[in-house]
Amino acid sequence: MISADKAVELIRANSVRLGAEPVGLAECLGRVLRQDVVCDLDMPPFPKSAMDGFACRRQDLAGELEVLETIPAGSRPSRSLGRGQCAKIMTGAMVPDGADCVVIVEETEALPGGRVRWNGRDTADNICRRGEDIAAGQRLVESGVRISAKVVASLALAGCSRPLVSVKPRVGVLATGDEIVAPAAAPGPAQIRDSNSAQLAAQAAGCGCVPVPYGIVRDRKDEIGAALARAKSECDVILVAGGVSKGDFDLVPAMLREQGFEFLFDQVAVQPGKPTVFGRRGETFAFGVPGNPVAAFMVFEFFVKELLAEMTGCRERAVALRLALAGPLRRMRTDRAAWVPVRIRPDGTAEGVEFHGSAHISSLAGADGIVSIPAGVSEVPGGALVDVRPI
Repeated sequence: MISADKAVELIRANSVRLGAEPVGLAECLGRVLRQDVVCDLDMPPFPKSAMDGFACRRQDLAGELEVLETIPAGSRPSRSLGRGQCAKIMTGAMVPDGADCVVIVEETEALPGGRVRWNGRDTADNICRRGEDIAAGQRLVESGVRISAKVVASLALAGCSRPLVSVKPRVGVLATGDEIVAPAAAPGPAQIRDSNSAQLAAQAAGCGCVPVPYGIVRDRKDEIGAALARAKSECDVILVAGGVSKGDFDLVPAMLREQGFEFLFDQVAVQPGKPTVFGRRGETFAFGVPGNPVAAFMVFEFFVKELLAEMTGCRERAVALRLALAGPLRRMRTDRAAWVPVRIRPDGTAEGVEFHGSAHISSLAGADGIVSIPAGVSEVPGGALVDVRPI
């Protein structure tokens, strides 16, 4: 049995990097960028007005000004400003040569004969200088970023209309157990609905992957073997929920080995999630995760995400929030580290949610994050600062 930190270390050390492909801006959201993106132009590319008003020479503001022209956004000025001259200008329009400020239209008075007077006392320049936001050749976005809407805007600004992104990992999901039925079915005596398949598929999709469902597989060697054989030929990562502990019908570890997977670890000193299996066959990886749904969720959050990030070149990791506990967190068993769901209160403190153990999946619906309690610690007192991993 190894620590969670050691498990993450092994996952990172044994991952492989997937290929990359160019995609359009409409298809890149959620993908991992695999290139540095630099701006091909100064931004703004010309001095532009930050206001609707009049482009002027500051030295002339005390007198009446002759309006030479109106400059809308997207048009070039036709004349330079001389003494006592100005140009009516719109926000975003190119400032004419000679102007060193733009006065806002609300502080001007129209006069006969196409002239105006400024009535303000003081004014900022109200001019966005060429290249003040970013210079041509400057890096806008670094490789390894997961593309969000704000990143899409930067890609478009740089003219990167087909960014190079990581290929989406194909993640096979199957659940094992004679006791589980599909969510649409009415469970019979001694049966429960399968929540793991939907949960793991949703987590995979949230990481920018393609979930590949393999349904529910009974606790039979031939069925498990057939599903694994198909999944390993079609997927980059396989997630098998259930059948990984020490019971008579926990057949998944043996069947993974039979399919050629070499285990990097098969137990982790965490609660929930101890009987977690991680194996590799060439460039295909498999996780056997506990059938209890909270454990399955936690294993994905802490371990599977690490593998997917490494495979796609994603540099981003969950950033823990340092928060005070509103009240104590207690537990009975202390032989392993514990992952405990918490909610974040309006006052910014964290408090434990009602949590009955690794089968209590509904506890996660009201949780905002996870707190890790070290092995050997039975209570974390109220007021203590803890690291909350958002979920």
